[in-house]
Amino acid sequence: MSEATIHVFRHSAMATEFQVRIAGEERTYAAQAAQAAFSVTDELESVLSRFRANSEITRIAELTPGESLRLSEPVFACLQIARRMEFATRGAFSITASALKTQPTKPLWALAEKDFSVRCDSGRLEFDLGAIGKGFALDRMAEVLREWECPAFLLVAGGSSIVAGGAPAESAGWSCGLGDDNSKERLCLQNCSLSGSGLSVKGRHIFDPRTGTPARRQNRAWVLADTGAESDALSTACMVLTETEIAGIVAKNKNWMALLNEDGQWQEFGGHPAAQIQSAPENR
Repeated sequence: MSEATIHVFRHSAMATEFQVRIAGEERTYAAQAAQAAFSVTDELESVLSRFRANSEITRIAELTPGESLRLSEPVFACLQIARRMEFATRGAFSITASALKTQPTKPLWALAEKDFSVRCDSGRLEFDLGAIGKGFALDRMAEVLREWECPAFLLVAGGSSIVAGGAPAESAGWSCGLGDDNSKERLCLQNCSLSGSGLSVKGRHIFDPRTGTPARRQNRAWVLADTGAESDALSTACMVLTETEIAGIVAKNKNWMALLNEDGQWQEFGGHPAAQIQSAPENR
């Protein structure tokens, strides 16, 4: 498929650049669909950011033990996924990891589905959704594009979070580099998500929620999953998990796959339909 038929749109949000790439549509219509998707991202940032004074995440941090707060649907949904990923990774991913910098122990919290509320059980709920929020936003953007009947799309947040929709015509999928757009190691993606975590951009910012110590892994970890929220959370967890722990976790989900590059050699854990590492030309 020629590059001219793939329309690319950019938007700044959540302290990074979001991209929407749409194939097989007339440009004006594609631009309208992309704008609708970006609007969702802006709305999510207003409620999920801990840096916004009136966001729901900021208001959650003001709760004292025993108090509850009713949440909007997207915030409650994001916290549900975060809690599920904390259990799935055996505590290696947690949105309260940064709280250990200011508190001796992790705060405890609970969700009540009947009224979409969160309850503070102990400590101060200093939630940080930085390791799941962008992936969650991409998932919601993907829903919007499907509603607009734009099935062939690629969504990118900051280069490290990717959600692929259907493949462009006459293509096996979207070719995405493991590292950057010029990487020789690539994956051909469709209808899945790819996320990477590492220390090269922000330094030693990832902490093990189980111990409060910095991430043990020096090189980047990549994860394939069905959704952006899952791959974002799991790639962060892989930075603190041992290889044995990673193997055990991904074995419980057939559509989770972790990729580690140690000393130039790729290690693969688990499996996914878009799992084959390839050397391929860029398909953008």
